[in-house]
Amino acid sequence: MIPVNAPLITEDSKQLVNQALSQGWISSAGPYIEQFEQEFANYLGVKHAIAVSTGTAALHIALLASGIGPGDEVIVPAFTMAASWMAIMYTGAIPVFVDVDRGIYTINPDLIESKITAKTKAIMPVHIYGHPADMDPILDLAKKHNLLVIEDAAESHGATYKGRLTGSIGDINAFSFYANKIITTGEGGMCTTNSDEFASLARRLKDLSHSPKKRFIHDQLGYNYRMTSMQAALGSGQLKHIDDFLATKQHMADRYHQGLKNIPGLTLPAKREWATHVYWMYAILVDQSKFGLSKDSLRAKLFEQGVDTRDFFYAPGTQPALTDLGLGGGIYPVTQLIADIGCYLPSGLAITDDQIDTVCETIRSICPKV
Repeated sequence: MIPVNAPLITEDSKQLVNQALSQGWISSAGPYIEQFEQEFANYLGVKHAIAVSTGTAALHIALLASGIGPGDEVIVPAFTMAASWMAIMYTGAIPVFVDVDRGIYTINPDLIESKITAKTKAIMPVHIYGHPADMDPILDLAKKHNLLVIEDAAESHGATYKGRLTGSIGDINAFSFYANKIITTGEGGMCTTNSDEFASLARRLKDLSHSPKKRFIHDQLGYNYRMTSMQAALGSGQLKHIDDFLATKQHMADRYHQGLKNIPGLTLPAKREWATHVYWMYAILVDQSKFGLSKDSLRAKLFEQGVDTRDFFYAPGTQPALTDLGLGGGIYPVTQLIADIGCYLPSGLAITDDQIDTVCETIRSICPKV
């Protein structure tokens, strides 16, 4: 089976993890957390990076640190992984969904302003599948309406918007280091910000909110969202190779582009001229009327021949966690369309050229109209 993801763990990471183990730094104490945080902040060009246990925790802490709470509204794309809107709900705030751009699947800036109310406190663009959202109009709207911008950069390590790295543009932002991410710590995440106030509060919130004056006195509700030193050591070793990883991702995308071009009914990933796309996952759309098979049929046939794939994320109206609370209603035609006909192909950093070629050849052999 060609897996949808195969992580690539560098020798630097293995050596640093073994070093942390040999020194006994197995919890969240020790020098590796600070090292990874500083290296990640330096890479992005931001003042602060706060390591946490997961990408979802990073979103939750970013929202809390920026003052989002019960009764507030946060605008979020209708097409996104559930962690984006679940983190909003953890704070007691309400996710307000906006449909996405048909070409790049990120939030459509033209549709945001109509969703802004007196309760709106923030906009959360999601840089989906490695392509940045169109940030300038989002920032303009945020300034006009005095809103915060919280980037969900979980899938976009190293992607740029007009030369600026994603996760360095908003007021406070979140990354994931899950096993399938470009930089991985197995599980893990990071909040990033240039705000001293947000950073200080985020550090307290992720570590049970110990009082600055006296440890084990807790003056507000905190969370155990700490990253371990072993994870931080792994991440530090991975980060040393991010340029190589990004070059590999571009190479993989180029190979898929070449192998899948001109197949009737397949829409390959788009890229805007202002963006650097890092192709976290190689995402395609399958138009049954032109391809000859539905997306589900294609996925089933690929699986039978040893190729694993994944569906796209689903629309809010299909999520019981939302609809049971009276949320997620509305019409999001682009989200619904791409959720129905989209999937992504094996895209992990350890996927080989031969495996990519096999995926492309298998799709061509399956397509009735090739």
